[in-house]
Amino acid sequence: MSPLPRPRAALAHALLSRVAGPEPDAARDRIHLTPGPRWFDPDSPIGRVHGDASMFVGGVRALLLQSLHPRVMTAVAEHSGYRLDPWGRLQNTATFIAATTFGTSAASEQAVAIVKAVHKRVFGTMPDGAGYDASDPHLLSWVHLGEAESFLLAHQHFGRRPLDDAGCDEYVAQTAVVARALGVEDPPVTYAGLRAQLAEFRGELAATAAARDVATFLLHTPPLPWVARPGYGLITSGGLALLPPWARRELGVRAAPVLDPLRRAGGTAITATIRWALDSKEPGRAPAVAAD
Repeated sequence: MSPLPRPRAALAHALLSRVAGPEPDAARDRIHLTPGPRWFDPDSPIGRVHGDASMFVGGVRALLLQSLHPRVMTAVAEHSGYRLDPWGRLQNTATFIAATTFGTSAASEQAVAIVKAVHKRVFGTMPDGAGYDASDPHLLSWVHLGEAESFLLAHQHFGRRPLDDAGCDEYVAQTAVVARALGVEDPPVTYAGLRAQLAEFRGELAATAAARDVATFLLHTPPLPWVARPGYGLITSGGLALLPPWARRELGVRAAPVLDPLRRAGGTAITATIRWALDSKEPGRAPAVAAD
């Protein structure tokens, strides 16, 4: 077999090092190739969505949307080191998603236990005196809903094999398995249910100064070398194209919907480029063993 073309291999390594840490091949093999029962079939909807390059766009959209809940955003601002170690936070999130989607049942349970232990240490008081707690099922629900919708929307617009209606419902039902394990009460199990629960949160959402700071950080001052900024700009443009106009206004983002077709075109182009690079590094497949 001929060696990978250098640009392709270099791009794949750069991307995977950002999301999986300094030894991405070992990390991916450990998750994907360790034998044992798993929560999900990797070829099922959740595997198709979470294994696709569109997750880069969906992740940006999710962070922007999730920041619009003041209590969630206060918890992030007061307890997260996202400015000091943004790549560490990204790697932790990516590892959790990969472990619960593709890892063994034991790895999934361990990943959930780690997140729940972190959540127990995240609590405090809002400026108006109200409390917040990262283990609050209501706040966990908002984070879950924003993430699930964002990943699914990005996949439907930019994914290699968009899901049909039944596949979208199955994806939502599968993400509910992880949500329940984290402490979410009554997560939706259909796409219609996901949309309905998101709508119920609308009255609680508003941009705070911290949320606008996150938007500025993500969209304008990411900790990236200048050579990587154009590609990253296409990722964020794709994410903005999927963000509702009201959310953009709340965050003070100047992104007129009339230009969304261009943003989506950019999202399509960068997702295809990322997919081309990462297809060269696809992990193998552990023997299939059904979970009990």
